[in-house]
Amino acid sequence: MAENHPTRSRGLALAVLCAASLMVVLDSSIVAVALPAIQADLGFTAAGLSWVFTAYLVAFGGLLLISGRLGDLIGRRRVFLGGLSLFTLASLVAGLAADAGVLVVARFAQGVGGALASAVVLGMIVTMYPEPRARAKAIGVYSFTQAAGASIGLIAGGALTQALNWHWTFYVNLPIGVAALLLAVRVVSPDRGTGLRAGLDVLGAVLVTAAVMLGVYGISASSWGAVAAAVVLLVAFAVRQAKARTPLLPLRLFRIRAVTGANVVMVLMVAGMLGFQFVTALYLQQVLGLDALRTGVAFLPVPLVIAVASLGFADRLATRFGPRAVLLSGLGLVVAGLLLLTRVSGSYFAGVLPPLLLMGLGAGVAIPALMGLAMADVPAADAGVASGLINTTQQVGAAIGTAVLAAVAASRTESSSGLDHREALAAGFRLAYGVSAGFLIAAVVLGGVVLARRARAADAGSVAVTEPEVCTAGQAK
Repeated sequence: MAENHPTRSRGLALAVLCAASLMVVLDSSIVAVALPAIQADLGFTAAGLSWVFTAYLVAFGGLLLISGRLGDLIGRRRVFLGGLSLFTLASLVAGLAADAGVLVVARFAQGVGGALASAVVLGMIVTMYPEPRARAKAIGVYSFTQAAGASIGLIAGGALTQALNWHWTFYVNLPIGVAALLLAVRVVSPDRGTGLRAGLDVLGAVLVTAAVMLGVYGISASSWGAVAAAVVLLVAFAVRQAKARTPLLPLRLFRIRAVTGANVVMVLMVAGMLGFQFVTALYLQQVLGLDALRTGVAFLPVPLVIAVASLGFADRLATRFGPRAVLLSGLGLVVAGLLLLTRVSGSYFAGVLPPLLLMGLGAGVAIPALMGLAMADVPAADAGVASGLINTTQQVGAAIGTAVLAAVAASRTESSSGLDHREALAAGFRLAYGVSAGFLIAAVVLGGVVLARRARAADAGSVAVTEPEVCTAGQAK
């Protein structure tokens, strides 16, 4: 994409990219509220129903990295349009599904399309916005779609399922997808990749895709054999990347301090925050007795506060104080909110809403700063794979957080034999909030150590810096 984009066209292109990204993020949560209705209508077993969710996550998480690299090689716009087309078509098939098997296959196809479309968006944005201040603002808009999409999905899923039926949780993607495709063809400028002759590491692609798919599945299904196999494949992938002439994921990227630190922090942050969302949805329904729609509405303050922070002033804070300081401060607010939830009791307004507002504010400033750091100092030719990498670490963090917190909450509830059922559930959820806070505290500590202080202008995110910071122990510029 040309750097001299007219401001209006560039703004329209950003809107299209973020709208498509929001649709993909929504899809990961919008279906969750509709699962009971899907089970009743299509006759899923309790174990089989989980595949409506898992099939999407496995395909999506497993293909993000290779999708980003494909964008670098054949053009990010081409990969984006192909992924968006597949996602929209698969949504139609899922909505029409009258059989459990068809729905699971359609969900897998949605995951493939979502990975292709999502993996290249951040790389397209940082290429389209070379100016530090403008880039920080654009990344704030993108970060809002990532951070608030899951909460909006819960609201939309409850409303569509209750007002219409579960089929509309998929049909809603059709007008958005078609409109985004038509607009993207007009306003998103074509870009030239480095070409397939530059080399696609097929063996590396197979290894990392299988590793992430097995890892996401193993964590989601508590299959430790699959997790162990994923670790072995990841080691084999790292060895392959060190020896390959044209690696899928150039290991030199991990010598850039900001890239390494941002991806480690992303895993921990998402593990705590997405796991928190899963636990809170259960707390609102099983302890406070809210129905699906009111549970979705109860999350509404979170995306609203995130929108105010990420779209309103996060870019100015990052420009003035530097993304590292803004990131650590925002994560501190999230930790404070989670610690308050470890003592939660009573009504939604007194016990749950104040921590939600605090966490929304923290996430609204922290996530844009982290996204900017993840792309800082990345050579332009590797922007796609770096974008795919940060999206992959998000998915791994989400799988880890949800699995760990669900297990912690269930274990504590089962051991609280002297309490009535609701209080036993609440005890389990409060412990899970403590574990969430632990993830975020680790993110703050590691972020403070690994992410070196850097010049504020560079911190706001620059591509192809000639002297990137190298991730060497104890070194800080």
